[in-house]
Amino acid sequence: MSHPREPLTRDRIIDAALRIVDGQGLSRLTMRRLGDSLEVEAMAIYHHLPRGKEALLDGLVEHVAVHPAPVGGAGGDWRQRLAAWADGYRDRLLGHAGVLPLLVTRRNAVALSMTAASLQEVLRQGGHPEAAAATGAHTLLSFVIGHTALEVRGLAARQAAGPEDTVDWSARFTAGLGLVLAGLATAR
Repeated sequence: MSHPREPLTRDRIIDAALRIVDGQGLSRLTMRRLGDSLEVEAMAIYHHLPRGKEALLDGLVEHVAVHPAPVGGAGGDWRQRLAAWADGYRDRLLGHAGVLPLLVTRRNAVALSMTAASLQEVLRQGGHPEAAAATGAHTLLSFVIGHTALEVRGLAARQAAGPEDTVDWSARFTAGLGLVLAGLATAR
């Protein structure tokens, strides 16, 4: 008795592509390999992603990059909310390090703008004027993505060179985040 195959959907395609990138690297993602992992002909993917690999890469960016900050009521401790968001976003990016190069090189303005808008709202609720909230959201998002990209590159270089030049990336991230949040506190 065979089990019915799960229907092919855009989400299922993106999830399978993410598993390939996470497990084998971005360079190993091909439409044929993706079709094989989904047990379909590669052409079936185009029904859900008419722009093919371009749409697939955009979908990967969207899946990883959209990570809204928890928006609460007015006031509250905006620093704690943003620090928790930054830690979670860094973990998310590290977990999908193969997609990280796409975040910094592909244009998917919608994916990052949704995340930036949530950061901006947290800052507005924390008493920041509109312009400072917009700049602060961009600065925080840039810090987390940039730091994580450098961390991934540094970890890869360390694996190739050996453990003698160990960097405590978590401590460096926490210190840098503290500086960014302290700067944002003065922009109120």
